[in-house]
Amino acid sequence: MLTTVKMNELKQIVDASFGDPHQILGMHEFVTDDKECIVVRAFIPQAESVTVVDDAFSSRRYEMDMVHTDGFFECVIEDRKKWFRYKLDIKGKSGDSWETYDAYSFMPTINETDIYLFNQGTNYEIYNILGANPKTVDGIDGVAFGVWAPNARRVSVIGEFNSWDGRRHAMRMLQSSGIWEIFIPGLCDLDNYKFEIKASNGAIIQKQDPYGKFAELRPSTSSLIFDINKHQWNDAGWYEELKNKDKFNVPMNIYEVHLGSWKRADDEDNRFLTYLELADQLIPYVKEMGYTHIELLPVEEHPYDGSWGYQVTGYYAPTSRYGNPDEFMTFVDKCHQAGIGVFLDWVPAHFPKDAHGLARFDGSALYEHEDPRQGEHPEWGTLIYNFGRNEVKNFLIANALFWIEKYHIDGLRVDAVSSMLYLNYAKEDGQWVANKYGGSDNLDAIEFLKHLNSIIAQRDPLAHMIAEESTSWPYITKPAENDGLGFTLKWNMGWMNDFLEYMEKDPVYRKYHHNNLTFGMVYAYTEKFILVLSHDEVVHGKKSMLDKMPGDLWQKFANLRAAYGFMFGFPGKKLLFMGGEFGQFIEWNEKRPLDWFLLEYQHHQTMLDYVKYLNRIYLDNEAFWSKDFEGEGFEWIDANDGERSIYSFIRKGRKKDDTLVIICNFTPNTYEEFKMGMPFEATWHEILNSDAVEFGGSGVTNPNPFYTQKSESHGRENSITLRLPPLSVVVLKSW
Repeated sequence: MLTTVKMNELKQIVDASFGDPHQILGMHEFVTDDKECIVVRAFIPQAESVTVVDDAFSSRRYEMDMVHTDGFFECVIEDRKKWFRYKLDIKGKSGDSWETYDAYSFMPTINETDIYLFNQGTNYEIYNILGANPKTVDGIDGVAFGVWAPNARRVSVIGEFNSWDGRRHAMRMLQSSGIWEIFIPGLCDLDNYKFEIKASNGAIIQKQDPYGKFAELRPSTSSLIFDINKHQWNDAGWYEELKNKDKFNVPMNIYEVHLGSWKRADDEDNRFLTYLELADQLIPYVKEMGYTHIELLPVEEHPYDGSWGYQVTGYYAPTSRYGNPDEFMTFVDKCHQAGIGVFLDWVPAHFPKDAHGLARFDGSALYEHEDPRQGEHPEWGTLIYNFGRNEVKNFLIANALFWIEKYHIDGLRVDAVSSMLYLNYAKEDGQWVANKYGGSDNLDAIEFLKHLNSIIAQRDPLAHMIAEESTSWPYITKPAENDGLGFTLKWNMGWMNDFLEYMEKDPVYRKYHHNNLTFGMVYAYTEKFILVLSHDEVVHGKKSMLDKMPGDLWQKFANLRAAYGFMFGFPGKKLLFMGGEFGQFIEWNEKRPLDWFLLEYQHHQTMLDYVKYLNRIYLDNEAFWSKDFEGEGFEWIDANDGERSIYSFIRKGRKKDDTLVIICNFTPNTYEEFKMGMPFEATWHEILNSDAVEFGGSGVTNPNPFYTQKSESHGRENSITLRLPPLSVVVLKSW
């Protein structure tokens, strides 16, 4: 049958190998026999017949001819000269029928400015452009698809809506940008889809959407359309309160949580709790316990539960394990309404090799490096981002902004920063490539981190960017414009390692490791630190926090209470992984919930009571937190009593009356008359004693006030004499 299309072009449409199918398909003005008219072409393999229907005058119908048996239809409308909006009335070969606007009748939904900024690496809201974004075009509802695949020969959107046929909705590449685009009318929330890509070598691959806002529950791997702009936020009061505070001089006591194993629905086959159920159960618990923030192990979509979320395939999608994006927004919203901040673990260092993910996305090393010495983590079996590529940097920076601005996340804890900073991280000689100066610094990653943190500081100054960085790299929390990396806070991994090494020692040997707990003050003010006892320390044979402690059961709990008390007294914000607050006895396992039944036993219940009380006095006494990053907020009374393993120090607030004195005894010895030098003359009261009976202790307490005596001790003219309990922390305050 005759057709207005060149046969080689028709063949390319049928074979789904034409680079810009919009040039052929859809409605086009056409000249035949010197007469202006209209031609409409459609390629619908499932169709038996197709009719063009004028959208404004449904009685105007134009039957299309099938000019290729695979489903290429065409009609020349000789009595029309100008383009008009139309629908296609389709009758399928199986007897079904449907009517739809033609995807090839729409202009591009991505403009030149968006393309330019993306190629420059500065389109900070690119998630509104790429991916699957529901929108209305010319009054018609549908979904605008965009994907970056510069080395692909062809890209199509496939899904149940087109029988997963990559010939049906082939996309067009916009200029030489590497971006492919199509608007498909009629699609709606929860329709599934993928991108089918024909690589340069002709291989056909199917990929999840890098910018997908939702995904099917694993092991399924399709993306799901979801309009994330419908949620009505009710947390304006939270942000108003934040604006009136110095974000560094506030209490920050973080509860680190893995949502899938905090609790389970044990009466329903141990299923995960949903985001909404977690909002109803986790938020009141966190509020009652006195935590200020929740930090979530990654909730970005990931295929393997055992990765805990640290091997991400869906950077823009909260995992479907616990519900949909709107329900996760509700969880965050309710946290804010309850006065609780939300931090989210974020993984820009590496990504997994899963076939449906970013690995060799368009058949080439697009997001990663081609050279495995640059592009692979031998330790983790994952791929390293190519931080020197603008579009890759844009993908990640926009993603960080996405969680902060669209999901109201209060800050991101950036995972594995050390692995980003060093080209030879966890690599042997021959496994890495030096930078242009011959060194091991990853110059592209350093520039990326500075760019990332500078933009967030500019756009979202209330947010925190927290580095998990384990080396002595300088100026992590110094602004990028002042030669720093620009993070606002840093996990203090050195303190954590020294602290745990000390606490695991039998008390008889602690005197030989006394500087484990004093060394942290040497560098305490070089960065803005968070003191962490995180999930990484209670897995893989490291034992739970309780089980790390030496001694019999009573001593284990006493040691743990003393450990937490010292941590809260030491300068820096605080983080504790879930289960540590009630003395979970076995290591954390993501496959099962925490052992909440332990609260039926007195030791564990009193441990929970202790942590709750510790959190409360932390919140109520600004000396614990108001000068965490100022040297004048801390002063040793005695840092050198190694023989008795006793530490004493002062924490200071803005006023003299805020002052706290903290004494830590890390041996089982009791001192009935312990003389302590005091910072000034006053009446002092015991506001915390970890040995109190109500916390499971032996009851060596100081219920009566202390009046300072003019008797020198520890180089101070004023002193008191108190009972110092075994394996304990005592906190004193004057009034």
